[in-house]
Amino acid sequence: MTLLFAFLIGFFGGLRSLMAPAATSWAAYLGWLKLERPLSLIGSIPSVAIFTLLAVAELVADKLPKTPSRTAPLGLIARIVMGGLTGACVAAQGDQGILVGAVLGAVGGVVGCFAGYRARTRLVKASGKPDIYIALLEDVVAVAGSLWVVSRF
Repeated sequence: MTLLFAFLIGFFGGLRSLMAPAATSWAAYLGWLKLERPLSLIGSIPSVAIFTLLAVAELVADKLPKTPSRTAPLGLIARIVMGGLTGACVAAQGDQGILVGAVLGAVGGVVGCFAGYRARTRLVKASGKPDIYIALLEDVVAVAGSLWVVSRF
């Protein structure tokens, strides 16, 4: 089950690249995830502050018209790296291999990136609603999903 959670935290990071590390850092800080060094650094106060601020900034920036696509190289790389980091943390908590967790988290980041992009564009087209409504729904899924995964331990 832990390896599924490693994939899922990456998947939710694929929707919003900084939401998964923000949730993971809070979980480590609050003691939900008990990590050893060097992964335990994600639960430090500076990490919690930085990831939280960046996640909030990403939620705002996603709604701006000039924001690049998540599937562009920089956005995709961020999702792979953050998915790998958070997948490793989740796997370590569940006594699974960190490397396997990192790979599953990175794969989840790629899947979440493209699945989220496709779902959002299709929902906008099918509903005829402005993109912001679907983007806000996607925010809720990313936040709730990330918190759900890290609270399982």
